[in-house]
Amino acid sequence: MLTVHHLNQSRSQRVLWALEELGVPYQIVRYQREKTMLAPASLKKIHPLGKSPVIEDNGLVIAESGAILEYLQETYDAQQRFKPQEAAQKQDYRFWLHYAEGSLMPLLLLKLVFASLGKPPVPFGVRSIGKMLGKGVEKAYLRQQIETHAHFIESQLAQRIWFAGNQLSMADIQMSFPVFALLARGGVENLPNLRAWKKRVEMRPAWQRAVVQGGPFDLPGG
Repeated sequence: MLTVHHLNQSRSQRVLWALEELGVPYQIVRYQREKTMLAPASLKKIHPLGKSPVIEDNGLVIAESGAILEYLQETYDAQQRFKPQEAAQKQDYRFWLHYAEGSLMPLLLLKLVFASLGKPPVPFGVRSIGKMLGKGVEKAYLRQQIETHAHFIESQLAQRIWFAGNQLSMADIQMSFPVFALLARGGVENLPNLRAWKKRVEMRPAWQRAVVQGGPFDLPGG
């Protein structure tokens, strides 16, 4: 049986969602974040990078969300329900699969890191400097970049129900983590299309089953 190495409040939630949409039986090995919010060292026994998600299936150990979702679609989606077949939509599909982690998520991670410079475990004596540095970087660079990306995504979802057309695809599943993070942490207001997309995701029975399996998925603001 396929095994998902699942870290709480992490990207592996979208792997569970994909499996629930596909109806693929799976088992979960659960991991909890350390106080530092990093994954535990025990994950390195599964994959040298020690990150989640990782799946094991038919003798394969596969890491990286995009690679996992493409593998699941190619292996278990015989009816091609989760990959569009028209040329234009297929290109959109490919774009969003790569954009999620290649362009959007690094900005949100930087925002989280710089927002943490004034908090533990940063040494007390330099927290005030760290806080000023973090705010300076956010004001000078991150805020504008995140707003640009947020409004770009918002404009794209004004043209279609899902990211690669009018049918849910693996592109939506890949985009779920950064979109949820953007809405929780991005600080950008007036994104009705993004919020409507998130609501459609949360209403899907497969998403709801994945949350039951993986545990609460509510990314904190920051």
